[in-house]
Amino acid sequence: MILAGDVGGTKTVVALFENGSAGLRSVRDATFPSADHASLEEIVARFLDAGPASSIETTCFGVAGPVIAGRVTTTNLPWKVDETSLARATGARRAKLLNDLEAMAYGMLALGDDDFAVLSAGAGAAPQGNAVVIAAGTGLGQALLVWDGERHVPVATEGGHASFAPRSEQEVELLRFLGAEFGGHVSYERLLSGPGLHNLYRFLRASGGEPEPAWLAERMRAEDPSAVIGELGVAGRDPVCAACVELFASIYGAQAGNLALTALALGGVFVGGGIAPKLLPVLQGGAFVRAFTDKGRFSKLLAGIPVRVSLNPRTPILGAARFAAQL
Repeated sequence: MILAGDVGGTKTVVALFENGSAGLRSVRDATFPSADHASLEEIVARFLDAGPASSIETTCFGVAGPVIAGRVTTTNLPWKVDETSLARATGARRAKLLNDLEAMAYGMLALGDDDFAVLSAGAGAAPQGNAVVIAAGTGLGQALLVWDGERHVPVATEGGHASFAPRSEQEVELLRFLGAEFGGHVSYERLLSGPGLHNLYRFLRASGGEPEPAWLAERMRAEDPSAVIGELGVAGRDPVCAACVELFASIYGAQAGNLALTALALGGVFVGGGIAPKLLPVLQGGAFVRAFTDKGRFSKLLAGIPVRVSLNPRTPILGAARFAAQL
């Protein structure tokens, strides 16, 4: 038996798999609001207590944060997790922590064509070569898939915290707006995430001078503001929300292009995370790909790289389980 998990700032998903001759079989899973729990070990205990006793051989969790020497302090949660405590909590012979995007990268390799929506077909069949994963959710994660001549090897990064590079006068003003709030350093995560979508909206509302309608202000107070912005932006029910998701798509595409150039990702770009499927009509509308390929002398190279959005929300936990099966 394998216990796998995906730990994010919003939710933590835990799943039990049986690793048999036919491969991995999902036994049961559960989702927990991360902020409602004091630790990962508390969530694991609740999950295991809710089902029949299982003898767990290996466990692997993808965690949002830099994993160093088997330990991680989560980026968007007040948790400290280490492999020793995880093994103790699960009773597993072997425990492993991965960066959440590293786990997602393993999962991307297991998906079929039906699990993806195409943003750019590129030059056709992707050649054997490096690939990358970029995923906006509660935060912004990035990972490399390095081709070693026989297979792709996932490599974790913290590239989502790299400095935002504006490409227009509007984005220069956006940098100034957010720089005043965040002490000067504005990372891509401040823009390409759930909170980032709200940051973009606040900037556009402030710079445009258009007052927020009362009905929208009420929804923003009663619900998750980022979810409201995304919903109304995709539907075109509010002009500022619509402009916000377009700007989000453009910055997302630009950073995906930066990552593809950094890794020379001729093998493709995988877009993961919870936001992309919700904004898919906007991402497919052209702003993402235009920004992705807008790289001067390397525009033609970027135009040849396939870009696909994962529609499978279980991608990270599938990746964690696949990694655990190799331990």
